[in-house]
Amino acid sequence: MSCLSIGVAACSASPSRNILGSYFPTWMVCALLGIVVVVVIRGVLVKTGIDATLPVPVIVYLSMWTAATLAIWLLWLA
Repeated sequence: MSCLSIGVAACSASPSRNILGSYFPTWMVCALLGIVVVVVIRGVLVKTGIDATLPVPVIVYLSMWTAATLAIWLLWLA
């Protein structure tokens, strides 16, 4: 029974940030920052002409968003 209580007690608090008096989950803030990073990267790629040569832009940008979101999460919370 004690092993079960240890597993449940570990989930008592989730990481959240107080933004303008409301608590937002940290993953949501990291995802929004990841979108901002990818928009900036896309602007650079469009200016340099690399955007036109991407094989599957949707997959490339989705992968960049995932990588940026996870990198922000690791840098912020690690």
